[in-house]
Amino acid sequence: MSKPLIEISNLTVSTTDDNRTLVNDVSFSIAPGEAVGVVGESGSGKTLTALSLLGLLPRGVHATSGSITYGGKDLLTADRETLRSIRGNEIAMIYQDPMTALNPVMKLGAQLIEVIQSHGGDTSNAMERVLTAFSEVGIPDPKRAYESYPHEFSGGMRQRVMIAMALILSPQLLIADEPTTALDVTIQQQILALVMQERRKRNMSMLWITHDLGVVANLVDRVIVMYAGRIVEVGSVKEVFTNPQHPYTAGLLASLPKASDKNRTRLLSIPGIPPKPWTVGESCAFSPRCSKADQQCRSSLPVLATNTHTDAACFHLMGDNS
Repeated sequence: MSKPLIEISNLTVSTTDDNRTLVNDVSFSIAPGEAVGVVGESGSGKTLTALSLLGLLPRGVHATSGSITYGGKDLLTADRETLRSIRGNEIAMIYQDPMTALNPVMKLGAQLIEVIQSHGGDTSNAMERVLTAFSEVGIPDPKRAYESYPHEFSGGMRQRVMIAMALILSPQLLIADEPTTALDVTIQQQILALVMQERRKRNMSMLWITHDLGVVANLVDRVIVMYAGRIVEVGSVKEVFTNPQHPYTAGLLASLPKASDKNRTRLLSIPGIPPKPWTVGESCAFSPRCSKADQQCRSSLPVLATNTHTDAACFHLMGDNS
């Protein structure tokens, strides 16, 4: 196997004031050219994990332990200048809401030129580079877009601008934090197709954050499922979708509508609500919602272990009657 492009080891993220754990002992790596999806309900720690990679955790939240190794550097202990040189240049991010991610009082062209300038790039042909970037992401009139303000564009077009901004410096890793959530279904599919196309064309690594397993089915190589701040299952897309081992993953998949279902069978749902990560303690966080849970699940913490199909943190894997 090739050396990982980035490696997250035992990452724990907590609140600063009261030391409540939000992300707990998370470890995974991304290989060059690999696309990884992180899936889970709101509050599972997906976005905080992604923001940790760029040193962009919100005020009042900090990484308390672990390491994030990229290019021989630990990004958790790197100084501000090092992080600034990496953000946007080597690791770029597309944010959730295109309506608020752009500066409303700057023209779109100027915003992309600012990205080039802030990383010391050659600005002699900056306008041409921006127009090319707009064209590559399917904006129909790049020159008009260059002179436009964000409010003159629809949500779908603004998200294309955000993708152009993320890709203009040819990063090695693209982080996409639910970039289609605020868009209608038709536009969602266009944006997903665009990101897939650009990733393959550039052989770029990608970390896709989403609450919807269906979104990542054809988008990534490997899936990480998070629940209450921990990773509960990891595997290839094929194995996770055909042989989910953790009851939570199986529940997520069972809640997805199937195109082959001609009778419109009632969709299954997972009972209850996810707990706050800091309230779980040394037990399986999913046990209050799991039909397989027993006393062992309520008193012991399952660790992520390799089995026949995927890596799963569960005492009673799917298909296991013990």
